Amino acid sequence: MEQANMRPDEATAAYAWVRRQYARVREAVEEAAVKAGRPPGEIRLMAVTKTVDEALIREAIAAGASLLGENRVQELVRKRPLLPLESCEMHLIGHLQSNKAAKAVECADMIEAVDSLRLARELSRCCEKQGKEMRVLLEVNIGSDAAKFGFAPAQTAQAAEEIAALPGIKVCGLMTVPPISDDQRQTAKFFSRMHQLFIDMRGKNVDNLSMDILSMGMSGDFPLAIAEGSTLVRIGSAIFGRREYR
Repeated sequence: MEQANMRPDEATAAYAWVRRQYARVREAVEEAAVKAGRPPGEIRLMAVTKTVDEALIREAIAAGASLLGENRVQELVRKRPLLPLESCEMHLIGHLQSNKAAKAVECADMIEAVDSLRLARELSRCCEKQGKEMRVLLEVNIGSDAAKFGFAPAQTAQAAEEIAALPGIKVCGLMTVPPISDDQRQTAKFFSRMHQLFIDMRGKNVDNLSMDILSMGMSGDFPLAIAEGSTLVRIGSAIFGRREYR
């Protein structure tokens, strides 16, 4: 949904639509949790704000959004000072290039897609330089998709131990985006494998590593992800409408 160049009446309608959509998605998340036999409070709802204008993001915050996700460092840097974030977290959820690590450490409350040891080491260096600790999730390429970033499932536990040992880094869990599929059973299998990896790693006793967050599920598949154990779902188009890419 594009807010720029709207007439005042169109903007008012757009603001109301975002508030309604956030409430509907929140309700759908809670219903999916109950259906899965889980307490609704176990699942956090992230509003993904890629390309979304600040005015519309403020409406989502007014409707109750307390967790925002940005895909690009430059958008996060630009938007953060323009938003009422006193009670909100803003996570970086997209692929992060090492040369933008310093800005990410400066501006993000969490970096959700740490997908290589190289990136983790650069984040650690930036954290030490800035005197900060950064919470991170490790991205797992659960479907071995050549088009996606992330650790192979078999490599994830070892990578997590190495990254947890880096100064300034706190490993808080895992995230994934499964391969796109029209077969819900196949998608559910990927989510189930991811949850089992999460449980296996939770059983390890490693300093500075906690498996508190399993981030998986988006607008088209979040009920499946919740049924398979997700604790954080990332919802963009279902809240803000179809994104306009500039």
